[in-house]
Amino acid sequence: MFNGARILVAPLDWGLGHSTRDIPIIRRLLELDARPVIGADKGPLALLRDAFPELPFVRIPGVDVRYAKGSSQAWAMAVQFPAMLRSLREEHHLFVNLRRQQQLDAVISDQRFGLRAEGLPSVLITHQVFPFTPLAQGLMRRINARSIQRFDRCWIPDDAVAPGLAGDLSHGQHMPRNSRYIGPVSRMDPARALPTAEKYRIVCVISGPEPQRTLLENELMRQLPSIEGKHLLVIGKPEPAMDQTVGNVRRLSHLGGDALTGALLQAELIVSRTGYTTLMDLAHIARSALVIPTPGQEEQEYLGELHTRSGRFFVQDQEALNLVAGLGMTSALEAQSHRQVADHTLLEQALQDLAALIATSRS
Repeated sequence: MFNGARILVAPLDWGLGHSTRDIPIIRRLLELDARPVIGADKGPLALLRDAFPELPFVRIPGVDVRYAKGSSQAWAMAVQFPAMLRSLREEHHLFVNLRRQQQLDAVISDQRFGLRAEGLPSVLITHQVFPFTPLAQGLMRRINARSIQRFDRCWIPDDAVAPGLAGDLSHGQHMPRNSRYIGPVSRMDPARALPTAEKYRIVCVISGPEPQRTLLENELMRQLPSIEGKHLLVIGKPEPAMDQTVGNVRRLSHLGGDALTGALLQAELIVSRTGYTTLMDLAHIARSALVIPTPGQEEQEYLGELHTRSGRFFVQDQEALNLVAGLGMTSALEAQSHRQVADHTLLEQALQDLAALIATSRS
């Protein structure tokens, strides 16, 4: 369908969620005769190169965002906002050169607003059509809307019928004219799952900006050793590679998608952040989890509230984390759930539309 079109796929580098949710899209592009080029840096680049070692890649630096240690991120985000704006301008200038050097036919940007150019079919992936922000939310939503409109298409990885998985983040009265839902996407396929040699009772998967990632890791390492059974903690840092066993806890830097799927399916309890990609993955494999919003991260706190009401997940605050309580609660939630068959119709339609855009731009 794509006739060898070279398409840059570039995820945001705040944690690993944006890169992991791009994996099924890259797989489908390859199946449809596209030639994807990976654009990323650091952890996301390492993850995507591990998944697609045969694909060409370019480094696109981001900004090293750091969260505050406390429960509010407003001041930390305000201080770093100028650097974020500079990074956006710099990645746009970089992309103008990349487009020519890589002979690109299109770009799929996952939450990177600087990766677009006039005359080049440009797609933005975002579930944050109506973002929650710690400061000036109305203003930031207007800026976000204008930024979305600069792309040819905005792909929303959620169900078209509200509330979906993202609720008010991805559904509203005034949707961008270029938006289309592509349905939840996930790299996790139960049919491809690789069973782990060791069955772990609790599997914890964490990532995201520091220092909150490390604070959660430390709290998990405080509680896990005292709970009977063997446990796995995937710390979400692909580089440097690390595989360490401390008592009854195995700590891994990273685990490939099929192996991670196997570990999650076998676990008695899954623990993670309320990152949106993680929620899509869990829904795809019909597992509930104990999910912990990053303190002060407005989006994750909203998703925690949404799914406390939906009953899909068991939500705890980081400062009140109790793994023993999670063992009982998630089992009860899963007893009421059923696996939903993934419907890729919306994504297929979006890809056909992109192929048509590319064909038009080439003619």
